[in-house]
This record gives sequence, C-alpha cells and structure tokens, in this order.
Amino acid sequence: MSNMELLPLLDPADHAVEPCCPPLTERPFSAEEAETAARMFKALGDPVRLRLFSAVASHEGGEACVCDISDVGVSQPTVSHHLKKLKEAGLLTSERRGTWVYYRVEPSVLAAMGKLLTVAPAAA
Repeated sequence: MSNMELLPLLDPADHAVEPCCPPLTERPFSAEEAETAARMFKALGDPVRLRLFSAVASHEGGEACVCDISDVGVSQPTVSHHLKKLKEAGLLTSERRGTWVYYRVEPSVLAAMGKLLTVAPAAA
C-alpha cells in the first residue's frame, strides 16, 4: 500500500522543474503564487520542521524512515504532526512499508525552491 502524493509545487504534466512561483526578483507574485510560497515557507519556519526536512533531505539514499529521524527533542506524536505539515506544504512525500513510514524530498522540490530564491536573469 502506497501513500505517495503528487507535490503541489510542481505541474505533474510537465517533467521539467517548474517552481510554484517566479524568482522573487522577476516580478511581484500573484495572490495564488503568494499563497503557495507562503505555505511552503510557513512549513519551514518552524525549527523542528526545518530539522526534520533537513534530516530527510540529507539522509543516505534520499529517504528516511520516521524511526531514523524522530530524535528532534519532541514526542513522536509531535514529530508526526510536523511531518504531516511538511507533506501538506508539498515538501515531502511518504510511503508506508509495513509498520514504518518512509519520507523523501523529491529532488525536483529542492530545485524548484532554489529557482524561487535565485535572481532572475537580466533582460537582454
């Protein structure tokens, strides 16, 4: 049984990395783009969530079992809550294997986040 979900930051019809929004320096965000970016940044604005996101992103093999990343100084139910918020923001995907849930950060999500925070190329 798989709990894999498509990430809302990316257009599933396009295989190229498409960030949710243009680079911050390109133009002002639309209301929808601002909502999407704010959801992502809000999820990463909590220190525990940022630690969990970093633990998953840096884990060997590109994925981490919840049992490997839950030592962040809060209870297991709180870890689950924070991982759920990261999934809702489109930053993580998960897959249940037996009794454990494995989380991963899709490389395209990191690339899309990087594009959002880069300086737009100057117009020629």
